[in-house]
Amino acid sequence: MDLLNTLVDKGLRRELPTREEALAVLATSDDELLDVVAAAGKVRRHWFGRRVKLNYLVNLKSGLCPEDCSYCSQRLGSKADILKYTWLKPEEASKAAAAGIAGGAKRVCLVASGRGPTDRDVDRVSKTIEAIKEDNEGVEVCACLGLLSDGQAERLRSAGADAYNHNLNTSESTYGEITTTHTYADRVDTVRKAHEAGLSACSGLIAGMGESDEDLVDVVFALRELDPDSVPVNFLIPFEGTPLAKEWNLTPQRALRILAMVRFVCPDVEVRLAGGREVHLRTLQPLALHLANSIFLGDYLTSEGQAGKADLEMIADAGFEVEGAGTTTLPEHRADAAAGACGTGGGCGSEGGSGGVCGSSAGAGETATAAAVAPEAASGAAEGEDAAVPGARPDLVAVRRRGAGTDLAPNA
Repeated sequence: MDLLNTLVDKGLRRELPTREEALAVLATSDDELLDVVAAAGKVRRHWFGRRVKLNYLVNLKSGLCPEDCSYCSQRLGSKADILKYTWLKPEEASKAAAAGIAGGAKRVCLVASGRGPTDRDVDRVSKTIEAIKEDNEGVEVCACLGLLSDGQAERLRSAGADAYNHNLNTSESTYGEITTTHTYADRVDTVRKAHEAGLSACSGLIAGMGESDEDLVDVVFALRELDPDSVPVNFLIPFEGTPLAKEWNLTPQRALRILAMVRFVCPDVEVRLAGGREVHLRTLQPLALHLANSIFLGDYLTSEGQAGKADLEMIADAGFEVEGAGTTTLPEHRADAAAGACGTGGGCGSEGGSGGVCGSSAGAGETATAAAVAPEAASGAAEGEDAAVPGARPDLVAVRRRGAGTDLAPNA
């Protein structure tokens, strides 16, 4: 296909596709799917080889969020039967993080539910970051605490944080239909605060909330303009007790096309396969490794993920390798730009450079509210009427009952 040849050429040059080209990727047929994956895979391998970065989530504070994000199991008014607990102590969080690091994770993502951190919360998380770094030399730490106030990103960086996650989630034009307690502009402002503080910015999206192809292209183009080092791609799992409980809109084929479009628009950025991969990609998960160069290991914030051992076997069987702790994730031009001028530069795949040693946190938005976002698009348990919705697979969704906030060993 001429379209795919053009997109590969542009991806190798870090050139932005047109909106029409991005939309065309989403409009390709299932008969063309393997051609699309192969083309985007050339771009992925050019910038990241066959490496897969592993990231591990630690939910520092679960549930009872005052924000009303429709996709989130921790939202205001959620009836999802998730774990609810207040802040983990630094030593508890460090112990949880160690399980993921032992499984091969090189980045730990610390998420907490809520609109955003108080200064006391920043102090608490700073002590947790210091404890994790003291116990695990060389590990990257990303925080996801919600909307940041002035000076908070700088304090997190001083404590040793490497990155900050805050997802845009969906397009600006439809954001108000998903969340009313904060705005799209609030999210953009937090990503910029992280950039300006010298943190590696991580920001992504959630697909499957009923958005159009145009909405998906809008949010990915907006992300490229914001220039995060890492873009988590989450797939909504509609779980019972939230407003989006009936939104089972994704097929494995559509999920792959979305990932391919993100790779073409952001060719040299860490694209993270995040929440919902097990539920929506199912047996096609190995194909997604040809598009994304990063995944979460084990469980998510409030939902259980694929067994950590199965993740590692999948990577090996697909012919990929786990990225080592001594390997820089980002291509050299982005890593160099990060070292010299954090927070500057022009777009996900632009010539302008960007900030930070890549990696991302999962989770998202307002904190774990979006905490349950990023990696949490997959959480909760859908039952009852949802089982009658065409394409619904509530049997693949399980609430997390182990790891942080419990006495049971984590899945890593």
